[in-house]
Amino acid sequence: MKFGYREICLEHDTGPRHPETADRIRAIRQGMARRHGVEYREGFLADRDAIEAVHDDEYVADVEAFCDDGGGTWDADTVAVEETWEAALASAGLACWAVDEALDGADGRATPFSIGRPPGHHAEFDEAMGFCFFNNAAVAAQRAIDRDGTGVDRAIIFDWDVHHGNGTQNIFYDQDDVFYASAHEQGLFPGTGDVDETGGPDAEQTILNAPLPGGSGDEEYAAFLDDLLAPAMERFDPDLFIVSAGFDAHRHDPISRMRVSTEGYGYMTDRVRSIADAHDAALAFVLEGGYGLDALSESVGMVHEVFDGREPVVPEGDVSAKAEGVIEDVRDAHDL
Repeated sequence: MKFGYREICLEHDTGPRHPETADRIRAIRQGMARRHGVEYREGFLADRDAIEAVHDDEYVADVEAFCDDGGGTWDADTVAVEETWEAALASAGLACWAVDEALDGADGRATPFSIGRPPGHHAEFDEAMGFCFFNNAAVAAQRAIDRDGTGVDRAIIFDWDVHHGNGTQNIFYDQDDVFYASAHEQGLFPGTGDVDETGGPDAEQTILNAPLPGGSGDEEYAAFLDDLLAPAMERFDPDLFIVSAGFDAHRHDPISRMRVSTEGYGYMTDRVRSIADAHDAALAFVLEGGYGLDALSESVGMVHEVFDGREPVVPEGDVSAKAEGVIEDVRDAHDL
């Protein structure tokens, strides 16, 4: 894989007690140092036009002014310093770099993964929240659709972060050329992502939410991919596949009750690759959450190893009855 990384992302200082710290990126890089074949690229800063294609221009100006004034507490969870402005542009730019690399025809071993911060999937059209200022995956997807010559008419953003990406859903709810799919823990922040949230009147069945019960693990996520995402993509047929790759559903993450293993992320990676390949869709990964440093580092490393030839372990246990009920409800909501 190729990894996108920029030093300014370490300067976004959230304070010593905040879960989303620069140590997350340091842990990933330290873990990658033990693996072969890792390349890093600096990417570029996202330009204003790309940001404002998915965010209100007055909101963008407010974020810039907030950071220029030294930052502070935007809300109870979302913190900025002066350097956050450039870090946010870099994080969005790294996501754009990853998509550019994917669209340029990177082969399987060179699949791009942006490891910028702050993360993005909670950032709505005109609001920061949940550690996020700009919606990195959304910026990258919309930029690919808008740019001449990319060949992208339809994009999917698959969000496997344990939290629902309310921001991505908010931005694309009424757009029929971007499909948003999320497997997340039921009842967690931000409280969105119900099964019946399926898209606006002109974009029906382009939002697919599976609020899985706490305790769900490898088997439940495999069922989501096999029984929901794969058939939904048969109908949508994307040109671009972006993974909003949070790793806080890991069984050792401190802020969730999910039970995904490191090997489980390997299986999900392999299935995502297969689905993207079936549609000749370019594939890119964009970092979101993940707050247990060892679990985060090992899981990102597992994604890399799958693209480097590792055969993932196939989950063989049973899907819980509660999760099967959710999956059946999603099938019904999407006529799958």
